[in-house]
Amino acid sequence: MDEKDRQIIRALQRNSRMTNQDLAAEVNLSPSPCLRRVKLLEQSGALKGYTAEVDAEAYGLPVTVFVRVSLTGHTAKVVQQFEEQISRVDQVLECFVMTGNSDYLLRVVVADLSDYEDFVRKRLHPIGGIGSIDSSFVYGVVKRTGVFPILN
Repeated sequence: MDEKDRQIIRALQRNSRMTNQDLAAEVNLSPSPCLRRVKLLEQSGALKGYTAEVDAEAYGLPVTVFVRVSLTGHTAKVVQQFEEQISRVDQVLECFVMTGNSDYLLRVVVADLSDYEDFVRKRLHPIGGIGSIDSSFVYGVVKRTGVFPILN
């Protein structure tokens, strides 16, 4: 991947709905080579897809919670069970494997505190193998971006 590919990716991260004409103009290419590069980025898997950014509050899920989960053990069975089951929980938007005090960090969206309690009791606890759950509620957002930084 070269710098021109990175320019294309950053432009698409800012606005994935732009036309190829607009994209080509922004990255200083003619339309045909620009489209060829986009197709190659898609085929290589560097561009994984195109999505809509939705306001969670307007959607009805105004509460974001970061949940740190530690497992009781780290056998292949316990880890596989947790990862398979957590991947099927709709409220979990992201699940990261972590170093440090927790094994996983989840980004969860819910309607309210009661909904979060239901999530913990009915979706997390039944998974089993969980030693601890530590929750932090988001009360404001300072920065949110999906645009990667420029590489030096």
